Amino acid sequence: MKRAILVIGILALAAVVFSACGQKGTTTREGQQVKLDGGSYQNITPAQLKSMLENKDFLFVNVHVPYEGEISGTDDFVPYNEIEPNLSRFPGDKGAKIVVYCRSGSMSAIAAKTLVRTGYTNIWNLDGGMIEWERQGFQLVRVAR
Repeated sequence: MKRAILVIGILALAAVVFSACGQKGTTTREGQQVKLDGGSYQNITPAQLKSMLENKDFLFVNVHVPYEGEISGTDDFVPYNEIEPNLSRFPGDKGAKIVVYCRSGSMSAIAAKTLVRTGYTNIWNLDGGMIEWERQGFQLVRVAR
C-alpha cells in the first residue's frame, strides 16, 4: 500500500512538472526561445550579445525607462511601454533582426512580446539586461539625454 501511494505521488509530481514546462510565454533558461501565441522571441546572454555586436546586423534598442545608460552600439531608445506608437522607428520588414534590452530584462521582455504581437518574427531579448551585462564584466556607456 505504501508503495502504491509513493508511485502515485511521484506520478502526480511528474505531471505537475511536465505541464509547467509546456506553458506558453514562460522562459526556461538564458539563451532559450520564448514561445508566445502568434510567434516567439529569443533570449540571449550577455556573451551571446557581445559576439553578435562584433558583426552587428540588427537594430539595437534600449527600452528601459527612465534612461540609466546603454550598451555601446545602441541604435535607438524607445520606452518599452511606447513600442506600438513608435513602430515607425522600427524596420518595415517584419523579418528584420531586432535586439531589445533594458536594465534587468523585464521591460525588454514586454517590448519583445509587443513586437512579436505586432508581427515581427526575428526578435532577441538580452536576458538579465544591463545588470547581467555588467555582472559579466562588460561596460555600459552613460550618455546625457
